[in-house]
Amino acid sequence: MCLILLSFKSNKEFPLIIGSNRDERHERPTADAGFWDDHPDLYAGRDLQDGGTWLGITTNGRISALTNYREPQPRRTDVRSRGTLVSDYLVGSLSGQDYLNSLAADALNYNPFNLIAGNLEELWYLSNRGSGVSPVTPGVHGLSNHLLDTPWPKVKLGCDTLNALDHCKDPDTIIETLLNTLADQRRARITELPKTGVTLQLEKTLSPPFIMGDHYGTRNSMVVIVSASGEVFVHEKRFGPQARFAGETARAFKIR
Repeated sequence: MCLILLSFKSNKEFPLIIGSNRDERHERPTADAGFWDDHPDLYAGRDLQDGGTWLGITTNGRISALTNYREPQPRRTDVRSRGTLVSDYLVGSLSGQDYLNSLAADALNYNPFNLIAGNLEELWYLSNRGSGVSPVTPGVHGLSNHLLDTPWPKVKLGCDTLNALDHCKDPDTIIETLLNTLADQRRARITELPKTGVTLQLEKTLSPPFIMGDHYGTRNSMVVIVSASGEVFVHEKRFGPQARFAGETARAFKIR
């Protein structure tokens, strides 16, 4: 997943709001979002190649999400899938802080990643290209393929959207507005592009929130919002090559 937009304890009615896009090869087999047969308290999509996920929430309020960190070096094939970092936390019992602290010593044995883990009371962040475990402070945050709150154009656009929703009390409005932002295919201006070591053309292609392509692009847009009373609303949209709509799922449940 290449974009996470997060409002944490900023909207009083909905203390957790997450909007996310997962960018991946279109050929990679993926299960739609739902409760997992082997972990029925876990709601998430699933990578059917390696078994992990990119964003999930459990009925007891555990939350985790992942993005890759962009580097020009080739992807290692001798390490575990980064998606297992999310699923291992969600099905485990360690706190977010303890889980990330336990992971930190082994973090370089994964391809570059950003990971958020925690619950409705506290969230924690770790990147194996960053400086260790840190708390996610209350407020609006954005995470793409660099460190948390690096102000890439897509991150700034998403954070502006969340700030505009800060007093919204209608979950349908929040979901629709975030999904519209996640669907934005406008490329950033050349002067706004980051320099991550890839070509200028690739930087342009990867700059919008929604990436369209024949072989690689945005596969999944998902919004997760949790009310102050523990109601969870999840809406997922799925896409194939060239942004071809491939279905959507909406679900509501309660944190126990």
